[in-house]
Amino acid sequence: MRDLIITQNITLDGVIDATDGWFAPANDDTDQSDLNEALHEQAAAADAFLVGRVTFEDMRGYWPQQTNDTTGITDYLNKVQKYVVSTTLRDPLWANTTILAGDLKEEITTLKSQPGKDIVTTGSIRLTHALIESDLVDEFRLFVYPVVLGHGARLFDRHRANLHLVETRPFTSGVALLRYRVA
Repeated sequence: MRDLIITQNITLDGVIDATDGWFAPANDDTDQSDLNEALHEQAAAADAFLVGRVTFEDMRGYWPQQTNDTTGITDYLNKVQKYVVSTTLRDPLWANTTILAGDLKEEITTLKSQPGKDIVTTGSIRLTHALIESDLVDEFRLFVYPVVLGHGARLFDRHRANLHLVETRPFTSGVALLRYRVA
């Protein structure tokens, strides 16, 4: 069975919402090659990308048009099998995209039972909360930014989870990766 991995950029105070602007380390000039390497490792271990409609539409409006992306994100997103959870989207208008419009638990359980690598979801706050509530998540990969926002949507807003720490990895930018498996 495939693992469903929730990957989130998160602040020290647990905020995952970038509505008021993207949060970043105080020094934007810091070498982030080690952080980018970790993101490439994650991409290599996954062959499915799961998002909600709003995040999907935001990404679809940006990434396919990028022509000078040296990070590899554009190539990855254009090639990876994308699954968008939506009852309103009819035509994804992005290659390699499947719309999941049925019962969330059934759709994701079926997806996880198919052969393949990890299924990764990021952003998609409402979807993330629904996946947690439905006990569908196998692992959390939290990229913790040394920023405190004081307000905004949180990853574990009203959810309880018993987690087991499997990795900690600091990066030169001050960001730290915390990986937790669901107990």
